[in-house]
Amino acid sequence: MDERMKTFSAALLVGALTLSVGCAKKHVNEQPIIEQGDRVDDGSYAVAEARDRVAERQRQAADQRDIEAEALATCEGDVCDAVVRDEVWLGMNETQVLAATGTTESAWNLRRSGGSTVMTPRDAGMMPSDAVGAVAMVQLADGTVSRYGYQEAQGVRLVSTPDQATTEGRAAEMAESLLREGDELAAAGRLDAALDRYDRASILAPGDPLIDYRVASVLDKALRPIEALIQYELFLHRLDLERIEARGEASARLAEAIALAQQRIVVLERSR
Repeated sequence: MDERMKTFSAALLVGALTLSVGCAKKHVNEQPIIEQGDRVDDGSYAVAEARDRVAERQRQAADQRDIEAEALATCEGDVCDAVVRDEVWLGMNETQVLAATGTTESAWNLRRSGGSTVMTPRDAGMMPSDAVGAVAMVQLADGTVSRYGYQEAQGVRLVSTPDQATTEGRAAEMAESLLREGDELAAAGRLDAALDRYDRASILAPGDPLIDYRVASVLDKALRPIEALIQYELFLHRLDLERIEARGEASARLAEAIALAQQRIVVLERSR
């Protein structure tokens, strides 16, 4: 009997010890957020940074005002008009280019060689822009702009003559770029994409009959005979055939297009 009591008492003691261990608090050695003697950040660093940014913006604005004042003080005629409307123009000096693009020298990489200066954007992701678009390059010869280029969807469009700087000139350059792209797509068999480029080019250069011929040819290749026939006829209708003379490469291409269009009209009409 005594032996059983001893065994029972021992079991109770083991259970009590186990329970006390299981209920004991778990201590985590966490690092204190603030040590004794530490100082809490009062935000003065952030305030100083903000103050510096404001000061830098004010300095840049003052520099830009000085650039614009100098640009207007040294310009004449068309160049002055271009500075006022924030547009790069042939004949500008470097300061006037900065004024037209609303930039300072820090926005550009400048490459100087003899009497030539080439300005390219320092950051390709943030190109300087004028009223027309993103300016990809400006070249100056003997201190004045001789040509410049805009970054556009079809690539860089260069301006080197006054005509190219006009609205009509820009439209003609864009149309030519679209036609080149359309020709490449047509040669690669991407006919729908080629038609898209030709249609857009025809809006920009409505007086070019060879665009109608390009459209007709692509429709013909795409096995769309009714549309192709109409487009061939439209192409021929727009021409005064009696006045066509195959002089020079352009006229030769036009004469060849006329002959091919007439042949395809005959074939397509017979297949209807």
